[in-house]
Amino acid sequence: MSKCSFCGRSKKETNILIAGLEGHICDHCIEQAHGIMTDELGTKASTRFDTINLLKPPEIKKFLDQYVIGQEMAKKIISVAVYNHYKRLTQKTDDDDVEIEKSNIILVGETGTGKTLLAKTIAKMLHVPFAIVDATVLTEAGYVGEDIESLLTRLLQNADYDVKAAEKGIIFIDEIDKIARKEGDNPSITRDVSGEGVQQGLLKLLEGSVVNVPPQGGRKHPEQKMIPVDTKNILFICGGAFVGIEKKIAARLNTQIVGFGASKVRSKVDLDNLLKYLAPQDLRAFGLIPEIIGRLPVITHLNPLDRKALKAILTEPKNAIVKQYIKLFKMDDIELSFADDALDFIVDKAVEFKLGARGLRSICETIMIDAMYEMPSLGRDDLLITVDYAAHRLSKIDMKVLRVS
Repeated sequence: MSKCSFCGRSKKETNILIAGLEGHICDHCIEQAHGIMTDELGTKASTRFDTINLLKPPEIKKFLDQYVIGQEMAKKIISVAVYNHYKRLTQKTDDDDVEIEKSNIILVGETGTGKTLLAKTIAKMLHVPFAIVDATVLTEAGYVGEDIESLLTRLLQNADYDVKAAEKGIIFIDEIDKIARKEGDNPSITRDVSGEGVQQGLLKLLEGSVVNVPPQGGRKHPEQKMIPVDTKNILFICGGAFVGIEKKIAARLNTQIVGFGASKVRSKVDLDNLLKYLAPQDLRAFGLIPEIIGRLPVITHLNPLDRKALKAILTEPKNAIVKQYIKLFKMDDIELSFADDALDFIVDKAVEFKLGARGLRSICETIMIDAMYEMPSLGRDDLLITVDYAAHRLSKIDMKVLRVS
């Protein structure tokens, strides 16, 4: 009769009896062994995020260069902000009553210019927990939607519920422009629960305070056990397209440039990229409240991507889209290559439909789907993507479905 080699229980006395090379083990012993491992290795497991890999600003930018094409000024500003933020945590300073405040960051740029990628790459370099939250789903407590604390719930989950690690992590709040104060609303009769109300709720998180977080998310209730999380050292990076903010910038520049020589100064203004003149007052005019702007001291913009940058994104970064497809086909022993004019065609379509870098993947996926479906079973060992092949595949679908809103 089969029995457990560890405890001696017979098969009838167990729920599961797993056979090995020279014996068996029952579910009771497996559970007991798992408990022992958790106790013995629990401290080791919690050290996964203990060591922050902090580099000097030029080294941080060099790391970003491997994954993010262009955006030189944004990468430089972010490198300095991240270095200063984590330097506070990793280096002991003299007790001279000078407290260095957080360097939370706000990124302004069109869809597909690399805001999310920058934040992800920074977290990857530092080796800290990272969470992305869409601001559009957040509402004030008590209303349909997610509570502000859900930001911290996701960070906790990604940190394997290691609170100390989470308290050194990074939270990327996307679509921050969607919670701008609604223009024309009368505060006496309209409650802006998903706009200004959310901004007010974010203040204590951005500044730094101890927040009771529901570990599984959802709404708070009395029976739920809360986890206290100190946000003092969590780096918040906010990103948004801020569609229409160029009008605010243009209006400000126009009112400031007056008097003799004004026309000469205006001629030097880059009208094709007004975001480079972005200032805190423009964010306030757009609808962010002054208190939240004050808690996002590092403001930078991302330039629109031109054809040269888009083509470089296709081929140059470590995780370039073309490199990913080549690797996928190589797993099936197929040598994939792209003609240069095919890459130009993909870029042209991304520019034509204003899809940005994010749209490059959608276009490539549409072009490659038939090949990825058929090639593994055809027995061929090579495939060249030509401009005719790419154009034929794209002609089968309505490009409007790829448009990024």
